[in-house]
Amino acid sequence: MAHSSFLFYYSNRRLSGSFRSFFFIPTALALITSISIIFYISTTSNLFTHQHQITVRLKPPHVSSTLSPPARQTISISFQNASQRPFESPKIAHLGERSGEAGIESQRPLGNYVNNNEVFLDRDIFLEDYKQMNGSFKIYVYPHRRDDPFANVLLPVDSEPGGNYASESYFKKILMKSHFITKDSTKADLFFLPFSIARLRHDPRVGVGGIPDFIRDYIFNISQKYPYWNWTGGADHFYVACHSIGRSAMDKANQVKFNAIQVVCSSTYFQYGYIAHKDACLPQIWPRRGDPPDLASSKRKKLAFFAGQMNSPVRQKLIQVWRNDTEIFAHHGRLTTPYADELLGSKFCLHVKGFEVNTARIADSLYYGCVPVIIANYYDLPFADILNWKSFSIIVATLDIPLLKRILKGISPEEYLMLQSNVLKVRKHFQWHLPPIDYDAFYMVMYELWLRRSSMRVPSSAFVDPSHR
Repeated sequence: MAHSSFLFYYSNRRLSGSFRSFFFIPTALALITSISIIFYISTTSNLFTHQHQITVRLKPPHVSSTLSPPARQTISISFQNASQRPFESPKIAHLGERSGEAGIESQRPLGNYVNNNEVFLDRDIFLEDYKQMNGSFKIYVYPHRRDDPFANVLLPVDSEPGGNYASESYFKKILMKSHFITKDSTKADLFFLPFSIARLRHDPRVGVGGIPDFIRDYIFNISQKYPYWNWTGGADHFYVACHSIGRSAMDKANQVKFNAIQVVCSSTYFQYGYIAHKDACLPQIWPRRGDPPDLASSKRKKLAFFAGQMNSPVRQKLIQVWRNDTEIFAHHGRLTTPYADELLGSKFCLHVKGFEVNTARIADSLYYGCVPVIIANYYDLPFADILNWKSFSIIVATLDIPLLKRILKGISPEEYLMLQSNVLKVRKHFQWHLPPIDYDAFYMVMYELWLRRSSMRVPSSAFVDPSHR
């Protein structure tokens, strides 16, 4: 009995030892593998080595690609981290350089890049397509008579548009008199929904709260009276709006929000309801006539300038950091000097996110020959399918506001002259004219719409209203 007990005890000890060995070996291998992976990541990535980064994105993170016929060559962009020396200028001709100094890095997308001196993403394709667009593109506008109860909302304004949201009215006024209009719906590439969000907002019969109901009823009426909406579920329709209220205007018309092309000033892909590539940015432009004098860079003595209301945490941070600086002039409240003089006297002009990502400051900067510095995360910039924004602007992440002076002062004189020279080349694309001029804001918006056209006619049953899912 004692002998058998001893054997049982001994065999159990051997068995438990075997099990311990059996489990120890894979556990040890897993531990060694994990340590190796962590060591590899720590030596090849900046994930563990840097707590602060200068994020100077010279193009929005999504890098919009053109939506065009299948024959068009598309630009593909891959995103990786790249570093450069601390507080150095965004080396416009040397993207992707790496430097291990000071542990501060600037993230850059790496991939297929155009020449950074060229203001177009692909000049040849743009000019070829622009000619085709100008000769063949057709828009059908839903007709409304002057005695319509809402003619003030549905028809163009009689006077010349003005004010902060004039882009919406300018576009409709010019379009209605342009050669792009057709009364034959079978020849139309796109269909224009002519309601004005800005005018609905001020109409006492509607007001801000009644806009979603108006849009819902308008879509229902045209879908009952005409077959065009039902051909595609609205996918070949578009509307134009510059006021931020336009985003909530579609809350009761989901087919407009998710199917139609939204050409809006508040173009941020961070917000629900705006779909990059399907939708497009309408540049917010304060109307101005003629050209300002003396756009030369030699007369610009101030490093940077900003003035505006404190209606966002981003602007509050800017003023908090730079309001007492002698080189970056950041103001809030009423200016004591003319706004135009400040823009003409500054090398860089700051576009800083307010209530929305968009303001008229980018167009203001370009008009006065000042290099725009864009501090507005998630902004789907105007004409991002066409223009090479990194050739004429600097984009700084909002978290890097404390580093702003070092970023701007790190830009060499040669780089600045290139940026400012390109500003003078692209400024014509950010101006409205009556009648329009080739390559001005109207034609650029038309080109963005042309890129989004489709020749398909799909039964409306193929489109599912997201609210019914």
